[in-house]
Amino acid sequence: METRDLRDLVRFDEDGPRHEKLFEGKHLWSEIVNLDRNQSLGTIRDDDSDAIVLVVTGKLVVQVDRKRKRLEQWEAASVPAGSELFITNATGEPAVVLLVAAPPPVRRAVTE
Repeated sequence: METRDLRDLVRFDEDGPRHEKLFEGKHLWSEIVNLDRNQSLGTIRDDDSDAIVLVVTGKLVVQVDRKRKRLEQWEAASVPAGSELFITNATGEPAVVLLVAAPPPVRRAVTE
């Protein structure tokens, strides 16, 4: 078993979203994304991986294909395989996001 303290992965970068690998294996992929004020992430798409977006801290606008929802701390959204995901920090405060995908996304299919 591997364990991590998420607080060690919270670091912000003025130049754009900061990605910190959480766990990665043959069947599962996860990372922490730190979004400073007014930062966004996406569009991300993988035809073979389902994903979950979980707001650890902050408030986000999460768009999956054409559906958009405002999420706050502890709220989550599912992203079916083949969907396009776009995330925006919805406030002037930093936000921390947990992204989990299974199976791990194919690197060539992820664009930012």
